[in-house]
Amino acid sequence: MFDRPLFNPRPRVEAVPIGGRQTCWVIDDALLDPEALIAHAVAHRDGFAETGHNAYPGPELRLPDAFSVQLDAFFATHVRRLLGARRTERMYSRLALTATPPERLSPQQSICHVDRLSVDPGQCVIASVLYLFRDERLGGTSFYAPRKPPGDIVPMILASAHLDADAFLAAYGLRTGYMTASNDFFEKVATVPARWNRLIFYTGTIFHSGEIAHPELLTDDPRTGRLTLNGFFTCRRSVAA
Repeated sequence: MFDRPLFNPRPRVEAVPIGGRQTCWVIDDALLDPEALIAHAVAHRDGFAETGHNAYPGPELRLPDAFSVQLDAFFATHVRRLLGARRTERMYSRLALTATPPERLSPQQSICHVDRLSVDPGQCVIASVLYLFRDERLGGTSFYAPRKPPGDIVPMILASAHLDADAFLAAYGLRTGYMTASNDFFEKVATVPARWNRLIFYTGTIFHSGEIAHPELLTDDPRTGRLTLNGFFTCRRSVAA
């Protein structure tokens, strides 16, 4: 299925401001045949796994390079320059299912995150999410701005990776569960609602989180769950950026 054109060749790209300083770029009707990706997820359901190398709250399935090549070409043609990037140095894509019950989330999974804490000055990191579900209650993506200086936030983020829920609550006053609102550390500044076959791109160093307001709807079934296509791009930063 990945040897034929997959993406809308004439997309309409719309801007959603993030806190007044950043922009999320939104494309509806991004895939020509989104059902084909769901069929791929169903056919490879046994290949989904929780990898352990990140804090994603559910199983993931790496997509073939043939798909990633088309995603990168779409990104380069329609969005890359808008995010202050030029040549893509590396990227990959995956399917992912948000499926972890809120009571089982770790502290690290209970706070917003960036895709990389530090980036080379000549590089930029960009992420994309494509929503492959029709029930919009499963949630889009929210963006957050720090309320405290890095000297307070970075230690909290690092601690979230090794403290248990009780210790994290005692140290920082943050309970485990899906983050859907501002807290003492972060202010919620924007939400992009989910929509069937909607693709968004944003700078990966902006704090963000899935907007999981109805965790009771989560399931690990690709046909009914919160299935997304995620892309991650490391690019050279535009000279003008």
